[in-house]
Amino acid sequence: MSENRSSTGRTVSREVRLVSRPSGPPVPENFELAETDLPAPADGEILVRNLFMSVDPYMRGRMNEGESYVPPFRIGEPLDGGALGEVVVSRAPGLSPGDVVYHGYGWREYAVLDAARARPVGETPGVPLSVHLGALGATGLTAYVGLLDIAGLKEGDVVFVSGAAGAVGSLAGQIARLKGASRVVGSAGSPEKITHLLDDLGFDAAFDYHDGAIGERLARAAPDGIDLYFDNVGGDHLRAAIGALRTYGRVAMCGAISAYNATGPVPGPDNLGLAVGKRLTLRGFIVSDHLDRMPDMVAEVGAWIREGRLVFTETVVNGLENAPMAFIDMLGGANTGKMVVRLGNRGTYRDRA
Repeated sequence: MSENRSSTGRTVSREVRLVSRPSGPPVPENFELAETDLPAPADGEILVRNLFMSVDPYMRGRMNEGESYVPPFRIGEPLDGGALGEVVVSRAPGLSPGDVVYHGYGWREYAVLDAARARPVGETPGVPLSVHLGALGATGLTAYVGLLDIAGLKEGDVVFVSGAAGAVGSLAGQIARLKGASRVVGSAGSPEKITHLLDDLGFDAAFDYHDGAIGERLARAAPDGIDLYFDNVGGDHLRAAIGALRTYGRVAMCGAISAYNATGPVPGPDNLGLAVGKRLTLRGFIVSDHLDRMPDMVAEVGAWIREGRLVFTETVVNGLENAPMAFIDMLGGANTGKMVVRLGNRGTYRDRA
């Protein structure tokens, strides 16, 4: 097999760069596809050819100016994010050509990185490699930690999950069911997704948030109220959940995708005062603070997958050149389950020198 080598002996890699900051929803013109030459790996480094990359809602916030819990993307430089790649060249002990690793240098075909920033990934028989970006990766950990550690899921809880057909939501609802929730309710954005939640993922009730006032729809789906809300959406969904939560209810505040493309201040729920009388707990979290829980999650969720008790769903887009549109479509709700971009196959390399 051969690598992509330039006439200088360096690796030629395509990468997606941010060329302008979106105002409102991102558009293709905010991105460009460019080529770059990568240096040979130094001691302690590896050269990785990416096989799959992730597109995730949090990336939209990094396209704005200003600091958040992660630095913003820089104009004219490649974006980054979770990726799975095959080691091509290793100058580090413990990693060899052919090994598959998880790392944070997505949005490009090849990456040279410190081996300490790569985590070896074992293949799981019967499931695609890309599951390590979804159900057995940060996505699964987000759902697992959010339910169990942040919101303190209890057996018998009535659970409501917004964005329930998305990457995190689809797992959160299933984990809640497997962990003993008495009723699991989800919201999604199309009749097809509602059918998926009910028929494939085992939700007890689900509603399309386009079909009427969310509070009314939630009241029909959970007439006795809810104990736990896993929030991926914010806005009207959070308002409805606060109204439906019973005394001592808990909220895992994972995301607020309804506000990610807003161009001005976004108002909060106007019924937040109910949190006092109901003694509610609303807690935000960032999954990177909980990486110590990854082994527990992989063991438990991996077993459920092998036993056929948990369904993982992917929307796969082929080609780095299509990554910007995959990201845009994901923000618009075009995906069911985890959105991933396939960049290449193991063991095949194009020689463009």
